[in-house]
This record gives sequence, C-alpha cells and structure tokens, in this order.
Amino acid sequence: MAELLKNPRVMRKAQDECMNDCRVLGFDVPKGTMVLVNAWASRDPAHWDAPEELIPERFERGEVDFKGADMEYTPFGAGRRMCPGMSFGLANVELALAGLLYHFDWELPGGAEAEELDMTEMGVTVRLRRDLLLVPVVRVPLPLD
Repeated sequence: MAELLKNPRVMRKAQDECMNDCRVLGFDVPKGTMVLVNAWASRDPAHWDAPEELIPERFERGEVDFKGADMEYTPFGAGRRMCPGMSFGLANVELALAGLLYHFDWELPGGAEAEELDMTEMGVTVRLRRDLLLVPVVRVPLPLD
C-alpha cells in the first residue's frame, strides 16, 4: 500500500482494474464480481495420483513450484498475491509434527480401534466431520534440565 500511495497513477490503474469489467482466461468478469479460487480443484486427478488417498511421500520429491503452478499449494494462493509466509508456515507445521511424532506414541481413547474411526471429510478444506481424539503417551521425554 505504501508504494501505491507514493504513485497515484499506479494506484488509479489498480483501482480501475478492480472496479471495471475485465476478461480473464477468456471469461468475461463483470465489475463487482467476487472471484474465488476453487480449492477443491486441488483434488483433481489431472494434478494428483490418487487424490483421495493420504500419500505423504508425494511431497518428498522436492520439485514443487512454490509460485502457484502446483495445485497442492492452492490454499496459499498464487502469483503475486500468494501468501508471503508460506514457506515459513510449512516449515513450522513440519517441525511441530516431527516433535509430536518423536516424543509421543499415540493411542485411541477407551480402547477404540483404528478401523472404527470416521475419517469422512467435510467442507472445502481437509477437516474431519468428527474431531480426532488421541491420547499421547510419552516415548522420549523432554530434557527439562
């Protein structure tokens, strides 16, 4: 915003682009239209092998385009308006998960079996219909010295 305020001509151009009819990828977009990215498109078999299966190894290849061409990062946006903290956020999620997996074994409460879990997802994000309740069992204690 600060840069736009320094250059009123560019500010006006950006405002005009947001407030007038335009054409995007061959589609006419009337002014005032809210345009949303379909996050469900990241489950398209054209972009994923077995999109409905949890296959964490698919992220190990290290050839992911963080600039928005790969559909697995759709929640972070794309192009110039993508999330600036994406790599920081991904690294922190991996770090937290690694710590939880290293220090704890995980059990289901009340003698429940894994086969009984309802893994049905809901909404347009990867959220379970029912909360997943687990009991952490310390495996490698934290050094508190």
